[in-house]
Amino acid sequence: MELLLGCGHARVKRLFAQGREHWTDLVTLDMSPDVGADIVHHLGSYPLPFPDDSADEIHLYDVLEHLGTQGDWRGFFADFTEFYRILKPDGLLFAIVPQWDGVWAWADPGHTRVILPQTLTFLSQAHYAAECGGPTPTNRTDYRRWWRGDFDLMFETTLDGPCFGFVLQAVKPARGA
Repeated sequence: MELLLGCGHARVKRLFAQGREHWTDLVTLDMSPDVGADIVHHLGSYPLPFPDDSADEIHLYDVLEHLGTQGDWRGFFADFTEFYRILKPDGLLFAIVPQWDGVWAWADPGHTRVILPQTLTFLSQAHYAAECGGPTPTNRTDYRRWWRGDFDLMFETTLDGPCFGFVLQAVKPARGA
C-alpha cells in the first residue's frame, strides 16, 4: 500500500524510488471532504486509521510544514512515530517541504514548522549513537529517551519552488532505541 497523506486534489507521484514511478496500490487521506480522498481524517489526529507495518510508502507533499509548531519536539516526534508505526520494515517516506529561506516557508499562514536536512538527523538512531554516545561531549539534545523509531536518510534534493525533498527509510527494528 502507498499512502498519499494530505493529498488535496493532487494524485501525482512527485518523488519515487527507481522502478516504483507509478502508484500501484494508492490510498489517499485528507482532512477535507471536498477533495475526493479515500479517507477523510485530520493528519494531526493520531492514531491514523492504518494498521501497524501496513504501508510500503508514505508520501507527504507540502504537508509536514503544517503539522505541529516550531520548537515543539514532542509533536515532531509524535508525527514521525506515527509514520514509523505505519511503515513496513524498509518502507519509504517521501516528503517535500518549503526551503527555510524560501518565501513560502513563511508566507503561508498555515505553515507552523520548518524542516531542514539537519532536522532529519534527529530521526536516525545511528546518528545519535555516533554523536551523543561518543567520547566527545556534545551540546546537542539527546531525544533517544522519547524517540524510539529509526530512519535512514536515503536521498535529499532541492526542488523548484524552492522546496526541499527527501526520502527516509524505516529501520525496523530500531537500532539501539
